[in-house]
Amino acid sequence: MLEFILKVIAVSSSGALAPGPLSAATAAIGVNRGWKGGFIVSSGHLAVELPLVILIAFFISNSGQIEEIMKPLAMLGGFFLLLFGYLTIRSAFGMNEIAEGEQKFSPFLTGVALSALNPFFIAWWAGVGSALISEAIMLFGLTGILILFASHIWIDFAFLSILACVTSFKGLTLRAYKFLLLFLGILVLSFGFDYLCFALTDSHLSELMAKL
Repeated sequence: MLEFILKVIAVSSSGALAPGPLSAATAAIGVNRGWKGGFIVSSGHLAVELPLVILIAFFISNSGQIEEIMKPLAMLGGFFLLLFGYLTIRSAFGMNEIAEGEQKFSPFLTGVALSALNPFFIAWWAGVGSALISEAIMLFGLTGILILFASHIWIDFAFLSILACVTSFKGLTLRAYKFLLLFLGILVLSFGFDYLCFALTDSHLSELMAKL
C-alpha cells in the first residue's frame, strides 16, 4: 500500500502543484484572508473533485464523452475567470488603504467554480487520473478510491493554504499591495482568455500567438 500511496503523491503532484487559475485565484484571496482563504478554496475544490473521481471510476473513463464536455466547460470557466480577474483589478484601483475582508468573491465558491469549470482539471482526471483509479480498484477494490483520494487531496490543501499564507504577509506597502493585486488579476485574466481561446479555436492562446 505504501508504494501505491507514494506513487499517487508523485503523480498527482504534477497536477496539484502546476500553476493555474485555481492557484492564481487562491493567491489573490490569500492577500486578505491568509491561509484560511486557501483552506476554504481547497474545500470548494474537494466538493467537486471527490464526486468527479467517483464518477470517473464508474463512467467517464470508459464513456469517451470527455471531449464533448471540455469546450463548454472552457467557455464557462473563461467567463468566470474574466469576472474574477476584473474584480481583483478593480479592487486594486479602488483601494486607498490596506484593509481586510473587502473581497466580493467567496473562497468556497471560487474553489467550486474554478474546479468544475476547468476542462483541463477534468481531463487530467479522465486521463492520468483514470489510470491511477483503475490501479487503485485493482489493488484494493472500491476501498482503493478512498486510499487514492486521501493520498491526493492533502496536497491540494497544503499547497493552496501555504500559497494563500505567503501572499497574506502584512509587510507590504500600499503600492506593493496594489501591484500584487494587479499582477494576480492580470494573471487570472490571461487564464480566462486562454480558456475562451481553447473553447473557440481548439488551441491555447500561446499556440495562436506563436503562429503570428
